[in-house]
Amino acid sequence: MIVSPVRLVLAFLPLLAALLAGMLGAIALGIGLFVVAALVMASVRVANTWEKFVILRLGKLQGVKGAGFFMIVPILDTVVAVIDERIQTTAFNAEQALTRDTVPVNVDAIIFWHVHDAQKAALAITDYRQAIDRVAQTSLREMIGSSMLATLLSDRKTADAHLCQEIGRKTADWGVTVRSVETRDVAIPVALQDSMSRQAQAEREKQARVILGSAEAEIAGKFVEAAQVYADHPGALQLRAMNIIYETTKERGATILIPSSMIDALNPVAQLAQANRSHPSTDGAPSLKTAA
Repeated sequence: MIVSPVRLVLAFLPLLAALLAGMLGAIALGIGLFVVAALVMASVRVANTWEKFVILRLGKLQGVKGAGFFMIVPILDTVVAVIDERIQTTAFNAEQALTRDTVPVNVDAIIFWHVHDAQKAALAITDYRQAIDRVAQTSLREMIGSSMLATLLSDRKTADAHLCQEIGRKTADWGVTVRSVETRDVAIPVALQDSMSRQAQAEREKQARVILGSAEAEIAGKFVEAAQVYADHPGALQLRAMNIIYETTKERGATILIPSSMIDALNPVAQLAQANRSHPSTDGAPSLKTAA
């Protein structure tokens, strides 16, 4: 523990006076001043804002002193602990812990805590820092053993909250409050990583095929609707065919081979002439002739 400058100054002044008295031949006065300096060093204490001094007098609790200047009775009083009430961090881990689905994992986490009752932290347990570390590791293994691997990987916030509650419940009797727990890393075996990667890839391919199939079904339905429209309106089909030919011939150097029957189908006059040749008029009127 760092000695406060106030204690050093208060002890140095009587000590300096004792030395001067000894040099001047006043040995008795020098001895008395030296004793005063020793008592000042033993009795004066200065606590920082975040510190609590737990004091026992003849083995019994005398009190807990907070920030500022105070004095104790030398020999009778003993400072058994100086408790830091600032927020502390403790890193802990669990190696090769089995999850509920028997998968070995390595989990690293960190806990944020602070002492809210210095008396309990000093008197209720031997070493509260070590105890927090042990309790955190035990609680982490219990949480891993009761959780599925997918939950640990995908829902860390819920696992952290559960772990914080469990550790806080166990450390409350020691005057320690757990503020939060954060999981830093969940490491799984390399072979399992490859297997999970292949599974994820297969799931993505499956989803892609399902989406493609849905799109094909939707497109087929649109084609059925279009076919019905073209069947009810032949002129629309001819316009569509002409549009397709136009769009195709826009590319330079493109050569389009079109069956003559298709051209005749696009020419209503040619269709009428063909019908007249197949069925001559009964009244002797000449049939129409067209030249392609």
